[in-house]
Amino acid sequence: MSWASEIEGLNRIEPGARATLERDSRRVTVPAGTVVFGPGAQADNLIVVLRGAVRVQHVSESGRQIVLYRVNPGETCIMTTACLMAHEAYSAEGVTETEVDAVMVPRRTFDTMIGLSSDFRTFVFDAYAQRMTDLFLLIEDVAFQRMDIRLAQKLLELSKGAGSVGTTHQQLAAELGTAREVISRLLQEFRRRGLITSARGEIVLNDAAGLRNLAATD
Repeated sequence: MSWASEIEGLNRIEPGARATLERDSRRVTVPAGTVVFGPGAQADNLIVVLRGAVRVQHVSESGRQIVLYRVNPGETCIMTTACLMAHEAYSAEGVTETEVDAVMVPRRTFDTMIGLSSDFRTFVFDAYAQRMTDLFLLIEDVAFQRMDIRLAQKLLELSKGAGSVGTTHQQLAAELGTAREVISRLLQEFRRRGLITSARGEIVLNDAAGLRNLAATD
């Protein structure tokens, strides 16, 4: 089975255009924890993730991190798309969170496909528009929403109903774009209220209903 047929949106591309895309692209496997691009690097390939996840994050000069988004199976990296179109260098970094199986579409093929296939253009720009909306929501959350509410939401999201989260204070700080000390202080308050207990590298959600009530606070 061709890799493009696995991707919603790309599986509708005209046969001739799909043949060009698959002929000129290359499939790669990247180990977990690999930096696939970083600030100042040039974008030479569109990245299409088939399996695994790439975390895209911004790191300030002081070392503080904020996770911008994740590229999951069937998705492309919109920062890469923007850099390809504008011929600009990256301003953030992408790190594989798991082993990643991906396809690299060279810049020349990307440019050809944009002009050749309306379905390819739709796939690229729909992903771009959706992710931009997500980024504006992230900016709104960072700027205006209380950090305790955002932390409760993030713990519930990361737990996926399992009742615990394998994470550190620093990782949560990166997810939420704040300082580790802020997260530590809030988790201490959550423990005092009986919402969680924690050990090294794990947070147990003792009162998921209480966290959901907090997460739903306007």
